[in-house]
Amino acid sequence: MRQLTTLDAQFLAVESGRTFGHVGSLCVYDPSTAPGGELTIRDLCRMVSERLHLLPPFRWKLVNVPLGLDLPYWVEDPDFDLDFHIRESAIPPPGDDNKLAETVSRIFARPLDRTRPLWELYLIHGLPDGKVALLTKVHHAVVDGVSGNEILSVLLDSSPEGKDIEPPASKHKGERIPGDLEMLARGAAGIPRQPLRALRALPKTLPALTEVPGANAFPVVPELSKGLHKLRELAGAPGGAGILEVTSARAPRTPFNGRISAHRRFAFGSLSLDTVKAIKNELGITVNDVVVTLCASAVREWLLERDELPRDPLVAMIPVSVRAPHEAKAYGNRISAMIVPIPTNVAHPRDRLRRAHELLRSAKANHAALPASLLTDATAFIPPAVAALAARTTIDLLSRTRPPLNLVISNVPGPRDSLYCAGAQMESMFPVSVVVDGVGLNMTVMSYRDHLDFGIVTDQGQIPDAWPFITHLHTALEELQSVLHRGGRIATTRQRPSSGRAARA
Repeated sequence: MRQLTTLDAQFLAVESGRTFGHVGSLCVYDPSTAPGGELTIRDLCRMVSERLHLLPPFRWKLVNVPLGLDLPYWVEDPDFDLDFHIRESAIPPPGDDNKLAETVSRIFARPLDRTRPLWELYLIHGLPDGKVALLTKVHHAVVDGVSGNEILSVLLDSSPEGKDIEPPASKHKGERIPGDLEMLARGAAGIPRQPLRALRALPKTLPALTEVPGANAFPVVPELSKGLHKLRELAGAPGGAGILEVTSARAPRTPFNGRISAHRRFAFGSLSLDTVKAIKNELGITVNDVVVTLCASAVREWLLERDELPRDPLVAMIPVSVRAPHEAKAYGNRISAMIVPIPTNVAHPRDRLRRAHELLRSAKANHAALPASLLTDATAFIPPAVAALAARTTIDLLSRTRPPLNLVISNVPGPRDSLYCAGAQMESMFPVSVVVDGVGLNMTVMSYRDHLDFGIVTDQGQIPDAWPFITHLHTALEELQSVLHRGGRIATTRQRPSSGRAARA
C-alpha cells in the first residue's frame, strides 16, 4: 500500500457531478506501418499486457479511509481486469475532426470508476484515410504531465519493430484489499501525524502563502503580496516592479469564468514548431514566450468577436514541473504553478509578444524564489476529513465572485522523434485536460516531432464551440511570422498596459 500525498488527494477532492479530475491525450496513428496494416483492440491488449509490470499505476486501486480520517491509499488490485480498461469506439461518418472531437468530449465528460484502477484507453475507428486514434484517460491523482510522459515512454516504441520487454520477475497477484475496520484503525493511527505534517510544512509555506494559486482572488492578498515583496527587496532579495506586477495581478471576469456544467467541448490542431523556434531564435526569447503569446492572441480575438474583452489583462495559471531527477517513475504529482497576467490587452502582435516575454520573465523570477513543494505543503493544512468539502466550497465560492484566474495554459515538451504503438506510427499527440468552476478554458500544448499539438478543452455551457480558438491560433502564428520577417530582437523596456477597452490591431 502507498498513501496519496495531500496534493494527489486534492485532485480527487475537487471532483463532483460536474467536475472531473482525469487528464489524457488524443493520439492519431497511421496503422499502415503496423504488422498487417491495422491496429486492433487485440493488438492493444497484448501490448499493454506485456508491459503491465512496468506500469504500476495501471494496477493501483483506490482504498478510502472511513469517515475521511486520513488520506486514501493505493492498493494493487487483486482482481485487475485489463479488458475493462481498454475499449473500442468509432466516430460516425463522415469521419472528420469535428466528429472525432465530439466523441472525445462525450468520453471525457464521464467520470472514471473509482472501484477500479483510474484509467481507460479507447481505440477510435472511422478517421479519414484509414487512420485510428487512441484516447487515454488517467486520473490526475495518479500522474502529472511528466509522469504521464513516463507512461507513454513505456507504452510506445521508437521503431515499428518495437522493443524487447523483459518479462516480470514474478506473477502479479495483487494485494489484499483491507476491510473498513482495518482502514478505520489505520486512519485513527494516522490522526496524530496530521498536525505534524502541517507543522513541517509551515516554515516553507507561511512566507509564500500569498503565492498559492488563487490567493490573489481575496481582496487583502494583493496588497499583502506587494508589502512582502517590498520587504524582500529591502532585505536584498531579487525583486522589482515586474515581479510586483505579476504577484498582485487579479483576474477580470470573462464569459468562461463561471460555474461549469457537466458537459465539455474539445478542439485540436497543430502548428509548426520550426516556425515557433525561428521566431524564438530571431527575437532572443523562449518557445514558451511564443506559446503563451499565441494563446493570449487567440483568447483576445475570441473575446473581441463578442465585444467582451476586459481592459485588464487576463490571468493564466501555467503549471510547472518540480520533479527532481531522483523522483523519476515515482508517479503522482510533483508540480507547482505560475500565476501570470497575459497580454490580452495589448493590440499589436509585436508588442504583445514583447509583453508576454517580460511578464513570463518576472513570473519565473518570482517562482524561482518559492519552495518547490509549495502546492503540496499548502494542501497539508487541510484535514483529510474536510478536504473534499473545503476544495469544492472554495472553488464554488470563487466561481460565484471574482475568479482566481481566467484560464490554464500548459506547455509540455514532447519527443522530437517518431513513436509507434504496436507498429502503428503516431502522427500527432493532442492533450486533453481539465476545467473547473471559475476556470472554463484550458489550453494545453504538447510538442511532437516538428509540430506543436494544441488541445483546447472548454465547458460547453460557457463556450459551446471550441474550434474558433484553433482558427485564431493559426492566425496568431501568421501575425508573429510578420514580426520575424521585419527582424530585430525583442526590446526589454517596460510598456505601460493599455487602458480602456482594447482595440483591434
